[in-house]
Formats: sequence, structure tokens, C-alpha cells
Amino acid sequence: MKAVADRVGSPRPTLGLTDAVALIVGIVVGAGIFETPALVAANTGGPLWTLLAWLLGGGISLIGALCYAELTTAYPHAGGNYYYLLRAFGRDLAFLYAWARLAVVQTGSIALLAFVSGDYASQLWRLGEYSPSIYAALVIALFTALNIAGIRQGARTQNLLAVATVLGLAAVIVGGLLAPAPAQPLAAPAPASTNFGLAMVFVLLTYGGWNEAAYISAELRSVKRNMVRALLVSIGIITALYLLANVAFIHALGTAGMAGSQAVAADLMRRVAGAPGAAFISALIVVCALSSANASIITGGRTNYALGQDFTLFRFLGRWRTGTETPANALAVQGVIALGLVVLGTATRGGFKTMVEYTAPVFWLFFLLTGAALLVLRSRDPQIERPFRVPLYPLTPLLFCLICGYMLQASLAYTGTGALVGVAVLLVGLPLLWIARRTRTDS
Repeated sequence: MKAVADRVGSPRPTLGLTDAVALIVGIVVGAGIFETPALVAANTGGPLWTLLAWLLGGGISLIGALCYAELTTAYPHAGGNYYYLLRAFGRDLAFLYAWARLAVVQTGSIALLAFVSGDYASQLWRLGEYSPSIYAALVIALFTALNIAGIRQGARTQNLLAVATVLGLAAVIVGGLLAPAPAQPLAAPAPASTNFGLAMVFVLLTYGGWNEAAYISAELRSVKRNMVRALLVSIGIITALYLLANVAFIHALGTAGMAGSQAVAADLMRRVAGAPGAAFISALIVVCALSSANASIITGGRTNYALGQDFTLFRFLGRWRTGTETPANALAVQGVIALGLVVLGTATRGGFKTMVEYTAPVFWLFFLLTGAALLVLRSRDPQIERPFRVPLYPLTPLLFCLICGYMLQASLAYTGTGALVGVAVLLVGLPLLWIARRTRTDS
């Protein structure tokens, strides 16, 4: 463990509370809110159940945030989840988590965001039968190349794209609330074919990303106080925005209209302002998706670089190009894997939905293990100062683990081919772990 800790470096606390809130909200509130409401509505069947699902998503995120607040304030470390799993369960499980980030979770998220941009870009200019997939592949290739070219190029692009997220969501909310109500009644009973568990998979995917706060814990000023505030304030803002967005969708389209939509925000704006409104919001959502995809490419490349630093087997990922200040190999490998996932999404004809299936089981498995790590570390490290302690311990972390376990079961039981492929790719990490254990060095 000493060798791993020595290589992490010493980030300086330069971020304030406002920076942390802006970062968390910016990561979470991305293009997903423009794509998943249709899938949630299709699996709930009525407006009250739809809004309840989004409210529950905020509550579940709050429970998880309380657990992360203790971990991040007791163990402020740039490694985030990787470090908590390393301390609680050892190097082997930490390796599997890093492998999952490389091959499933982060690359799956990049492909998912690329498909979102492709879905909405196809509303503006269709490139044939496989238009969303073509756009998705172009996004991954272009933004990977951009970030390999240099961190300045990637960062400047990110700054230009970031503001479009809030503008796009604000336009959707205002447009939906001002739109005339649909002709069909909104309060129809939910049909027998609904699946609330699957709906929650999509809801919590859209809430996903607040846990990335763990990766800035070593850089946050007054982390013992500000991390808790940042998590609670951010989740409050995100929950309010998501509820307002879904109220707007329901008001303008009804749950039946939402469930049948391929691009729910574009359909809403088409109802409000005709073809120009649909084109405008589609363009904004493309920019939002590009912003999230670019950010995921940047952070994913750094995680993969750290994997190469810590494990000899992936040493080629741990090379830093000093002229451009980029982990070029890590970015290139990540891009190739993400392009492969675009092929998978195209082959299953699921695109975005397949990427949700692919990432969800693995994501919830390691979320569950992170909750368990809190229980293990509270017992193993009684001497560690804990500026924030989870309320109602151990009930709160146990509830978080139960929720994660349910979501893991739901993501396996209610999803299809993508989930099986994601789990299979995770299992490929086991022979790689065996090889890594035989080839690792502690130097």
C-alpha cells in the first residue's frame, strides 16, 4: 500500500465551496436528463409515479452522499473510490475497480453520451440509417484526438461547452411550462406492463456523478466542513432541476407522449415553437452531450494513467507526454474501447439504452462495495479523525448498501444483452488480476 500512496502526489487545496458545488452540478446535470425521462415514463405509466421516481432518486442520492461525506472527510485523497476500496479490501479489489473504470463504467459513459449527441444531431441532419452511431463514433474520435493534442485544447473546449448545459435545461423547463397541455388526460392508471425497478435504473443513472466529489477531496479547502455542504447543496439543486424538468415534460407532452418519444426535449420544443424550436433545443442538447463527453474523456484518461502507474501490467497507460501534458496512451486506449462500445450499441439496435444496460450492473456493484467500505473502515480505523459521521450509523450505510443491492439486482434482472456483456467484461479482469499479481513490482 505504501508504494501506491507514494505515487499519488500531493494535490493542494485550491477549491472553495462554490467551486465544488459548480463542479458536482456540472458533472451530474448533463445530457442524460434530456434522454432518460422518456424511458422512465415508459416504465412508470403515470405522472405521479414518474415524479415519485425522480424524487426517490434525489432521496437515494442524499443517503449515498451522507456516506460519501464521511469517507471523503476522513480520507481526503485524490484516488477517491479506488483509495477507499484499497484501504478496506486490499489491492486486488482496487485493481478490479480500476479495470471496471477502464473497460466498462467510464468508457460506457463516454459511449452513452456520444449516443445522446448522435440522437439529437440526427434531428438536425440525418446521416442515413445508422446516423446516431456515426455521430457517436465521430464525437469519440474527435474529442479523444483533441485531448491527446493537449490539455489546453481540451480545457478551453470544455469551458466553451459547459454553459450550454444550464441553458439547455432552462430552455426545456420554460418551454414545457408555457406549452399548452396535451389533449389526453394525465392521470391515467399505470398499465400492468410497467417496471418501476427498471425506471429507477434510468433515474439513478441520470443522478449519477455526484460521487465524483470524492476525487476532489484532496483539493477542497476546509474539506472537513465544505465537502458535506457541497454534497448536500448540490443534490438539493439537482433534485429541484430534475423535478422541474419532468413537470415541464409531463405538462407539455403527457406521460404517454413522453414514453413514445425518441427525443423528448426536441418533441417538447417542437410542440412549443414548431420546427425552429426543435432545431434550437436539439442543437443545445448536442452541445450539452459534447460537454459531458469531453469531461468524461479528460477524467477517464487520468484514472487510466493512475492504473498504469500502480500496476506493471498496464504500465503503457502510465506514460505522460510532457509537451502536451496529457496521458496520450491512456486517452487513446480509452477511445478505442469507447468506439467498440458504439459498435455494440449499434449491433443491438439499442444505442443509449444498451450503454445504460452495459454500465449499470458494474456501477452498482462497486457503489455497493464503497458503502461496505465505510462499515469496514469505521471498524478497522477507530483512531482516524472523522469530522463528519453518518447520522444513524450503522443504519444509514446499511440502507445505502441495501439500495445499491436492489439496484444491482434490478439492473441485472430487467436489462438485456448490454448488461451481460458488461458483466462479462468485468470478469475478464480476473485473469488480468492473476497476471498483474505475478508481474507487479512494489518499486
